[in-house]
Amino acid sequence: MKVYLDNNATTRMAPEVLDSMLPFLTERYGNPSSFHSFGSDVMEEIESSRERVARLIGASPEEIVFTSGGTESDNAAIMGAVALNPLRPGLLVSTVEHPAVLRTAEVLEERGFPVSFADVLPDGTLDLESCSRQLSETTGIVSVMMANNETGVIMPVGEAAEMAREAGCLFHSDAVQAVGKIPVDVGSMGLDLLSLSGHKFHGPKGVGALYVRRGVELPPLIAGGHQENGMRGGTYNVPGIVGLGMAAELALEGLSGEKARCSGLLEKLEKGVLSSCPGSVLLGGKAPRLPNTCTVLFRGVESEAVMTLLDIQGICVSSGSACSTGSTAPSHVLTAMGVDPRDAVTAIRFSLSRYTSEREIDHVLQELPPIIRKLRELSPYAD
Repeated sequence: MKVYLDNNATTRMAPEVLDSMLPFLTERYGNPSSFHSFGSDVMEEIESSRERVARLIGASPEEIVFTSGGTESDNAAIMGAVALNPLRPGLLVSTVEHPAVLRTAEVLEERGFPVSFADVLPDGTLDLESCSRQLSETTGIVSVMMANNETGVIMPVGEAAEMAREAGCLFHSDAVQAVGKIPVDVGSMGLDLLSLSGHKFHGPKGVGALYVRRGVELPPLIAGGHQENGMRGGTYNVPGIVGLGMAAELALEGLSGEKARCSGLLEKLEKGVLSSCPGSVLLGGKAPRLPNTCTVLFRGVESEAVMTLLDIQGICVSSGSACSTGSTAPSHVLTAMGVDPRDAVTAIRFSLSRYTSEREIDHVLQELPPIIRKLRELSPYAD
């Protein structure tokens, strides 16, 4: 039995998404930028997808720019924003951002741009007081993720965005893990920029979008043709964009019901793990979290060993961000939360999806406890 609980890394493509893409990989291959109807008919599908994505996040279609995914969207938002105002070229980010944001901040810092970091509280939520302290007259953009990819903790982006607005700054949110899982409304949240990625909510890989609030004039992401109103030159990834649109429609249709179902399965998993694996600790347990994500510390046993033995049993989990796989250093997210480095390397992340079943959760709860017991018996670090 294969149990896939690594959905924050990527999700299974919905069958409806694949079906929507196939015509554009076969008979409907026209270039949407062409004058003739064989191409312009395809452009109509792109604009339909733009409307679907916009509805999912409460935006207007003209505020949606298609990209290759979350990393490109993050880079475009941040790099573009710091270039807008030479008098305020500074960037403020939280210490628990995804590498797509943190590495961009590092690159800017290396180039001489002022970069500052806001702390998080022990439960993983943004420390708003720290954010306020770090704002300065040179800060031009604040970037805070909507939900953390490792812990699932939901950030107070509305409050942070208001703080940034009062300071005269733009506000960007990496919402890659949040879109499609919880309600997102860029207007009520007061966002200027938002990143999303299709493969995180059952769409295709290699396609995403950047929301750019009307009135924010970012420089082009990619110079070239007229595509995306001159914001991103290059031939459209038509199958990917169509798939993203379908994934957005499915996510919006099932948002409330799927959120409740997934929350129930996650609660069962958490209670089962904590009761059957004494000494385990749920991170951010009292903070608002995504309905599909939990990270547990199995103190005394290394996460790599747990993942290996679970993999043998057909259970796929992770120790954090897929973008950090292979790193031997403790997670920067857990370190920022004040987790002891010896405990941080025992973390296992479970992330569910619309295709996760109760039978799969039962299988995990059957296989995991004996694995933890066995590893603790062998570990010289276990209590």
